[in-house]
Amino acid sequence: MSRASAPRIRKNPVERRDEILDAAARIALAEGLEIVTVRRVAEDLQVRPGLISHYFPSAEEMVSEAFSRAALAELETLLPAAPTVGTPVERLRDFFRRSSGDDYLALSRLWLNARHTSRFRPSLQEAVQLQEAVMRERLLAVLTDGREQGLFVCPDPLAATLEILVVIDGLGSYANDTSGFWHASLEGLAPRTAERVLGLSPGMLGS
Repeated sequence: MSRASAPRIRKNPVERRDEILDAAARIALAEGLEIVTVRRVAEDLQVRPGLISHYFPSAEEMVSEAFSRAALAELETLLPAAPTVGTPVERLRDFFRRSSGDDYLALSRLWLNARHTSRFRPSLQEAVQLQEAVMRERLLAVLTDGREQGLFVCPDPLAATLEILVVIDGLGSYANDTSGFWHASLEGLAPRTAERVLGLSPGMLGS
């Protein structure tokens, strides 16, 4: 007698699509965007490739949405859109602490990967530019709040935002470096830059 197979549970389309994107985002963070294929995602979810293709006829769409999902999820940890506690100084301090840890290394690698790959994938390029804008707007909002509360000396919050982000991106460019190169001047460079452009005392945002 053959064993009865377990009944398959049919998920609604929204739930299934979210499940696919969650898997694609995990793969992107762990292995790179080039590895996000219909077959690889199907293997991860233990489903047939045809199911993935049903929801994403274009693999390019799945890749760009996977990047957006991973990047936005991390941003919600770094700079929540609707913070419930914390002054602008405290929010910035938390932002630098979270963005300098080992947990952030995978995201730095993903951003490097996405910016390079987007040269050849228009939909991914659009996703990268959108996520850059979201990050810029989130940080700008914190700096603007701090200036309005008299916590920051910041005549041009957008200029300060861009300077801070350029430093963070520059440090992120070392994410794939395996040579072990490092210099003491790079330690705490991002918070030190923010303290300088915001008129804060050294050490207020960490070191």
